[in-house]
Amino acid sequence: MRRALMLVALSGLLLLMAAAPAPAQTRAAKPSTDWQQAFAVAPADMASVGENPYCILKPGYQLTLEGRDGGKTVRLVISVLDETKTIGGIEARVVEERETENGVIVEVSRNYFAIHKTTRDVYYLGEDVDIYKDGKVAGHEGAWLHGVHGATLGLLIPAAPVVGQRYYQEVAPKIAMDRAEIISVSARLVTPAGTFERCLETEESTPLEGGKERKLYAPGVGLIKDGTLQLVSVTKR
Repeated sequence: MRRALMLVALSGLLLLMAAAPAPAQTRAAKPSTDWQQAFAVAPADMASVGENPYCILKPGYQLTLEGRDGGKTVRLVISVLDETKTIGGIEARVVEERETENGVIVEVSRNYFAIHKTTRDVYYLGEDVDIYKDGKVAGHEGAWLHGVHGATLGLLIPAAPVVGQRYYQEVAPKIAMDRAEIISVSARLVTPAGTFERCLETEESTPLEGGKERKLYAPGVGLIKDGTLQLVSVTKR
């Protein structure tokens, strides 16, 4: 399952008691056991700049994660660029992910994200991918775009996640079908960049291949754990 840096909030149901003077009560909607795959959003409702508690789309913002994987030192640098790309009538922010192993570049992806102006849910509209081998581009596995070859946008990360919520982040049949389930909204993690509380924890998988991966997002920061990688620094321009 490919890395990707980074939902629709379930609203409460207001129950008005018929017998006065009993006060109104609020009950959280029960998350569906199905994976949400369709997302009704209008281009006019989307923006290329903004943030929710777990994702920051502001040019100059950068996260660096590091860790060990298979005996190699892996470094992932996620940079919000001062660039946009219009996809399916939606202006999306370009977020670059640059991954190295033992200092050698192995992958560079340009991800396209947009945030809903009202809900602040962040959507994923595709990515362009360069896979490197021996210092040269050897392929583009996993590349897709909303509106091309049957692919449609997915929900990257919700502004108001609910435990048990399940949704597709990528909807590109036979190419990229990453999906996430909300495991916790109160996780704690100690990283080289500091200790983070009240974190969002997700478990990602894909029907295209086996395996699962945990990610954690800290409020006001974003991605702090991606598999074996943990946050080592945050840069704000």
